[in-house]
Amino acid sequence: MLQSILLQTLLILPTIYGQNAPSSSKRGLVYVPNAKHPSDDSIWVSPTSDLTWYYNYQSTPSPAFDNSTKLQFVPMLWGSSTTFLDDVTSQIKGGANISYVLAFNEPDGGGSTGGSAIPADTAAETWQREVEPLKQLGVKLGGPAVTGAPSGFAWLRNFFTACKGNCSVDFIPVHWYGNFEGLASHVGEVRRAYQNMTMWVTEYANNNVDLKESQSFYNQSSQFFDRIDYITHYSYFGSFRSSVSNVGPNAAMLTEKGKLTDIGSWYLGGSATGYTPHGAAGRSVVFAGSTIVILLTSISSLL
Repeated sequence: MLQSILLQTLLILPTIYGQNAPSSSKRGLVYVPNAKHPSDDSIWVSPTSDLTWYYNYQSTPSPAFDNSTKLQFVPMLWGSSTTFLDDVTSQIKGGANISYVLAFNEPDGGGSTGGSAIPADTAAETWQREVEPLKQLGVKLGGPAVTGAPSGFAWLRNFFTACKGNCSVDFIPVHWYGNFEGLASHVGEVRRAYQNMTMWVTEYANNNVDLKESQSFYNQSSQFFDRIDYITHYSYFGSFRSSVSNVGPNAAMLTEKGKLTDIGSWYLGGSATGYTPHGAAGRSVVFAGSTIVILLTSISSLL
């Protein structure tokens, strides 16, 4: 299985899109609105965007997208909660189209890297109380979104053991930060471990590399995801300005001035813009998983 996945990657060559990039119904948005730059919100729901869904690490939708008919909201149970089930069922009863939910953001990771740091047995108990009942309402249930580290696989094994067969996971979310070869290998390992589930890649980027390498990674990975039938959804981690990016400015989809970078435009189905991202002057950027979107509002207040 893993060899088959890796062989497919040999057919995918880095592509620089001079004309419009291929569209994909699989693409979604991981995004927390930044109060300092509200104009950024409209970029993701522009008439030319082909994004179809989004999540914001929360159980309720972002008000910035209340009037959008383009993006379907996917609630997330970020960590331990006693209100997630009520939050989601209330939305469904109110007429919202809730087809999927996500759960437990990087539970094997610590708070300093954006992880929810929840023990597997506690997560299993929480899942059965807050997530599993949604199955009866026709909602597809996403498994815990562990890190791409070996600790992620160990945590998932412990989670499913603690579930004792009572957690009906429909799809496995994947997070990856690193080069394309590592991403393809990791996807193959996840597929081998969970062959009966489809896969969502809900965070991915090649962090802290130069612009050419970041663009090459983006193009290779998006083509790869679109070729693999069991990968049904993916969301690139870069929907923020390069000046606040903790995965390096070259991974960001917006420049420090809020203009779409080449990667940002390609992700929305457009052509290269020629806008080069830059980091904040004098700031040392350190990779910290998904902390940037969890704390985006507080970070922006410091700029």
